[in-house]
Amino acid sequence: MSTPTRTHVYTGVVYDSARWNSFVLRAGDIIVCSPPKCGTTWTQMLCAVLVHQSATLPQPLTRLSRWLDRLAQPIDEVVADFDAQPFRRIIKTHTPLDGLPFDARVSYVVCGRDPRDAFLSMMDHVGNLSDETVAEIMNRLGAPGESLPFPNDPNLLFPIWLTTPEMPWMEDGFPWGSAFYFMRSFWKFRTLNNIAFLHYADLCDDLDKEMRQLSAFLGIPIDEAIWPSLVAAGRFDAMKTIGEEVAPGAHLGEWSDANAFFKMARRGQWRDALSPANLALYEKLSAERLDPNLKAWLEGGARAASAKTGERSKQQQQSTVGQTQRARPQMA
Repeated sequence: MSTPTRTHVYTGVVYDSARWNSFVLRAGDIIVCSPPKCGTTWTQMLCAVLVHQSATLPQPLTRLSRWLDRLAQPIDEVVADFDAQPFRRIIKTHTPLDGLPFDARVSYVVCGRDPRDAFLSMMDHVGNLSDETVAEIMNRLGAPGESLPFPNDPNLLFPIWLTTPEMPWMEDGFPWGSAFYFMRSFWKFRTLNNIAFLHYADLCDDLDKEMRQLSAFLGIPIDEAIWPSLVAAGRFDAMKTIGEEVAPGAHLGEWSDANAFFKMARRGQWRDALSPANLALYEKLSAERLDPNLKAWLEGGARAASAKTGERSKQQQQSTVGQTQRARPQMA
């Protein structure tokens, strides 16, 4: 299989993937990759407690594992902070794989989530931005104001997100990134041995199992004596109580309430929050834009993808049997 190639630069109001040009990768680096609100911070925390083998990190996660692309802090300061870390570094990004440098010595950990839940979580996220963060964003837009120029009604914004390209080469994603395009960029290289996939639903259902798999992928032996404390530190509810330490950008004052960054682990709430028309639009576009296996995994995690694969296999077997019976010569 060919290796990923960096073919695009992703720029927006709050990010610029060209900032990676100033960053020199080291062997052992871990890049946590996901669309916004798809378990990025959760994955960063899991990687951090595994790397440091402790629930107590050498720095608050918000400083330990920065969003490299984020424009809020000068890139030379971010690079200097990372370069000063003597241990395995954990770098956050929301950039698709075709906008990132690819290095075989680096581990890429991708986290997925049902796009409909991620969308609703992003609505919570935007509503929790501090006044200072909103002012910064509006100044970058060149339109100073007290609120972002997006609808507050999810049913008004959802079809815009699904049909308005964030970048010219995308079908969707405005105003905060395409879950479909992002995941496709990684999915096509899923057999590479330095790319791993986690899913929000799987983390919720069996965190111990998912952390063990992540530990194996990162090449970090498990110390069973301390393992329960690492799993406990990685639980969603545990992070929720220390939002000032783990919420991204908390050290920069990005949130009205850092603990509210972990407001709720939305799962399936899109069924009640989104209109029938929007749900139908999602089904149509997701079927057009996603490989069936990716769609099943993205919407439900490993169990859902396995069930979908088994269902298709059974249908294929039934079809084959039917064709064989129809083709069998009849005895006189």
